[in-house]
Amino acid sequence: MKRRHFLTLSAASVGGALVYTLDRRPYVVSAQDKPVRVPLRFFTETEALDVAAAVARIFPSDESGPGANEAGVVVYVDRQLAGPYGRDRYRYTQGPFESGIPEQGYQGKATPREIYREGVKKIAGLSKLAPVEQDAALKQIETTSFFTLMRTHTIEGMFCDPMHGGNIGMIGWQLIGFPGPRMTYFEDVDSHYGNPFRPKPQSLRQVVGRPVKPSEDEA
Repeated sequence: MKRRHFLTLSAASVGGALVYTLDRRPYVVSAQDKPVRVPLRFFTETEALDVAAAVARIFPSDESGPGANEAGVVVYVDRQLAGPYGRDRYRYTQGPFESGIPEQGYQGKATPREIYREGVKKIAGLSKLAPVEQDAALKQIETTSFFTLMRTHTIEGMFCDPMHGGNIGMIGWQLIGFPGPRMTYFEDVDSHYGNPFRPKPQSLRQVVGRPVKPSEDEA
């Protein structure tokens, strides 16, 4: 039986509510004080910590708001790789395999799972390095398919619907002012006519009023 791995995160580093001070400076209010243990589906705990360190350098938290770790990006990546996407269920994977032009995207044979399995070996121990050293290590692999894929996943994890594991507390949506997948604004037109309108974000589950099965949970 394969031993199950967990990623232990401090409550201050992931989740909670994103609020703004009077001078519009964002910060996260933790929803709980105890550490959060997240079951991993693809990564080992060591791999997850290294990937978390990498995505935190790609999308760091700064004065403008929270970053990849606060949004739970590594959880998003873990779930995607464990599901059909990670096995390349939705991509044509027969030869010939050519480099192609940039506009065509990745044309190789390796699946996202395989790319990560090799890629995480190149960033082993990254979580134990200082930020400057982490940047230098990532600079050495920035032209690889692994880094390109991880960067794409970082952006997706920041701004996906929360049901996919990232964008916890809709932190990413709040940063850019995205209200979520609302179906209509008809009821808001008259009441907000001529005034700034920034509704509180709602996830797809909140909009439809029922749980929604994410694609990574499909067989």
